[in-house]
Amino acid sequence: MNQIRPAAVAGAFYPGESGVLMHDVKAMLAAAQAHPSGARTTPPKALIVPHAGYIYSGPIAASAYAQLIPARATIRRVVLLGPVHRVAVRGLALPGSVDSFETPLGIVPLDRQAMDSIADLPQVVDSPPAHAWEHSLEVQLPFLQQVLDDFSLVPLAVGDATPQEVAQVLERLWGGEETVIVISSDLSHYLPYDVAKRVDHGTAQAILALDAPVSHEQACGGTPVNGLLLAARHHRLAAQLLDLRNSGDTAGDRDRVVGYGAFAFFENRGHEH
Repeated sequence: MNQIRPAAVAGAFYPGESGVLMHDVKAMLAAAQAHPSGARTTPPKALIVPHAGYIYSGPIAASAYAQLIPARATIRRVVLLGPVHRVAVRGLALPGSVDSFETPLGIVPLDRQAMDSIADLPQVVDSPPAHAWEHSLEVQLPFLQQVLDDFSLVPLAVGDATPQEVAQVLERLWGGEETVIVISSDLSHYLPYDVAKRVDHGTAQAILALDAPVSHEQACGGTPVNGLLLAARHHRLAAQLLDLRNSGDTAGDRDRVVGYGAFAFFENRGHEH
């Protein structure tokens, strides 16, 4: 029997009605495509995207997901990592016997073969509770459902782990052009607007330089971000900043803001052997 992880934050972090959700996601993607960030002939290998409510961070996330549209028929697997917010775990948690994740836009099947390929690693655990209410992964799915055709998902809820442990998992799942890696992370939290802009600018420069470690004060998803930065250095990826704003720029006041950044990582084909 097919076991489905139902949508937990539809109607809260993003619209719960499929028609409204599809309209909003399409509109954010269209706005991102109207103001592209640099010309690239190849799709990114990895993205860093925020995970707040869509009214706050959706436009920033859209600038990253728009990069995948030209490869919508090529990308067949998404390796999605985000930090745990509700249930503490040691390592990187898979969702147990779940076969698919659901959103108002439909069902996303999980890549059981890929999940099995990392199950022997000591830092990989099963934790259905870590996934049950976790928004950092779920809010990415409607965007992925809109920009890709048929794809399967490897969802990892990241708790207490080292950058090396995360990078080892990414290495197992790296794949070729059929695989894209998505890291879900916001940036600074609850700083005054001008302070947040300075802090997030510094964090963005560190990410662009592939300069780990990024602290959890700089990025709530610092653990998966740092793992990606290690892997990106190993594979000689080039990072590009697509958007850098905060909730004071989108839908919130400027007294205490949350920072959002969108980054894409591209394979530098001139360095391939």
